[in-house]
Amino acid sequence: MDAAPLIPDAPEPYGLFDRWFTEAKAREPDLAEAMSLATATPDGKPSLRLVLLKDFGEDGFVFYTNAESRKGEEIAANPFGALCFHWKSLRRQVRVEGALSQVSGAEADAYWASRPRASQIAGWASEQSRPLAARSVLESRVKEFEARFQGQPVPRPAQWTGFRLTPARIEFWHDVPNRLHERLIFIRHGGHWHTERLFP
Repeated sequence: MDAAPLIPDAPEPYGLFDRWFTEAKAREPDLAEAMSLATATPDGKPSLRLVLLKDFGEDGFVFYTNAESRKGEEIAANPFGALCFHWKSLRRQVRVEGALSQVSGAEADAYWASRPRASQIAGWASEQSRPLAARSVLESRVKEFEARFQGQPVPRPAQWTGFRLTPARIEFWHDVPNRLHERLIFIRHGGHWHTERLFP
């Protein structure tokens, strides 16, 4: 008789992701919400960086950034991406692939309002991904925007927004000794999820 799988069968991926993410937040030493985000240029040259998951649900996985950054420009030109969560303490990984779209202005405003004031000032001061002549230039810009918004709420810059990756594929991976890892993939067909297990 086969042993019970480490990754249980499920009709959809979101409940399983929620359980794994909850466990990761309890067990992972720092930033369980960190995820690698892969984007690509129009001609297919990839780039990769870590971003933070800020929301997720059946409509997708959300992160926030400067739309004029390198990743923002790549998303505008080629609106598809991939995410990878790796929770080393749990010996688990989740990979997500799908289309990227900008969140609504109301969503971006709501998340912006929840950020610490210093992070809001940083959002104004940093021309993300642009050349910086010296650290002192950034520090001067921080002081400039602190003075500009002294005594008042810091508004959201027009270029600061969020993106939602709507999954077409989600793969759950669990480490097993001797490289016999367990893998379960969900693939969206229309409005339904198809699942299958993969060789390691």
